[in-house]
Formats: sequence, structure tokens, C-alpha cells
Amino acid sequence: METLLQKEDRRIRIAGAEDARVLLEIYAPYVRETAVTFEYDVPSEAEFRGRILHTLKKYPYLVAEQDGEPVGYAYAGAFHSRAAYERGVETTVYIRKDRRRGGLGRELYEALEKILVCQNILNLNACIGYPEMEDEYLTRDSARFHERQGFRPAGRFHKCGYKFDRWYDMIWMEKHIGEHRVNPAAVRWFPEIREEVSAIFL
Repeated sequence: METLLQKEDRRIRIAGAEDARVLLEIYAPYVRETAVTFEYDVPSEAEFRGRILHTLKKYPYLVAEQDGEPVGYAYAGAFHSRAAYERGVETTVYIRKDRRRGGLGRELYEALEKILVCQNILNLNACIGYPEMEDEYLTRDSARFHERQGFRPAGRFHKCGYKFDRWYDMIWMEKHIGEHRVNPAAVRWFPEIREEVSAIFL
């Protein structure tokens, strides 16, 4: 497992298939207990492993550890399948519920962004569940977190997500991390730069 950042009791590294079980344990409470994700059913470990491996074919998938234990993860995925959109990605981050508000999400996003810059990605997009009024299932914390990371509002869909017998809005937030030129540099998929990644963090 390649370590990217080591900081006292924390490190950030690249995820692998062997992380599926523990990362699913981080994700499952968000499915069962919140509207942070609009997924209804907790995926199987095999399905979750497949998601990790599918992501790593093109994009980074990172794990944050604290005291040697995985406590969060972040990854990028395709914003849209058509080639015209390939310089934009959708970003995702989850932190174990008892380790939130400790800076792990910020550290993961900062590491993710460094790699995506190296891949010649220009646009980061975040799809965020958003309540008209905060409740026990969904707050506006994710929007506030992304705003602190430099994202700005890009659009809002009203009452488009139904979970726990309630309707929720969804917002998009975006961040530009490169210059939008004519004839931009070609995207370099993650396997192409994987051997270079450690040098990005030196």
C-alpha cells in the first residue's frame, strides 16, 4: 500500500481491494442512518470491492488512517461518460462518524486534488444532498465543508431525492483546479501516473 502522506498518527495512502470490508463499515451507517447518500441498501462487500477496483482503473481512491486504522476515504469518478466531460470529475469523501471534524476530510481532499492536477483534471464537482431544513437525517454540513475547500454552488434540484419518507434537494458544487485553455493537455489516467504519485507529495 503506497503511503502518500505521513503526519504524526495519520497517514494517507492509496486504497486497494483488501480495504473493501473496513471502508464499507465506514460507509454503511451513512446508508442506514442518513440521507447523506441517497443509496437505500448497504452494498455487499463484493460489490463495494468492485467499486474500488473500477475507480482505480482511471482515478485515485485514497484511504486515511489514524493510529494505523482506516477512518475515512475519498475518491474521484467520472462526471459524465462522454469524452467532452473527461476533464471533470465527481469527488466523494466519507469519514467514520466518530472521527469527523478532525481535519481528515480536508487532508483527503487536498491529497486527491494534487493527484487530479497531475492527471490534467480541471473541474471538481460534488453532488450533495441538501435539506430545506436540517433534520436528524441530513444537515448542510457537507455543503459547508465543500465551501471551506473552495467549492462554489453550481446548481440545485428541488425535492429530487426521497429517503426516510421525506423529500430532499440535491445541489452541485464545483471547483476549478486548472486553466481552461484551447487544446488542453490530455487526461492521464491514474494507472499511468501511479508510479509518479509519491513524488507529488515530496
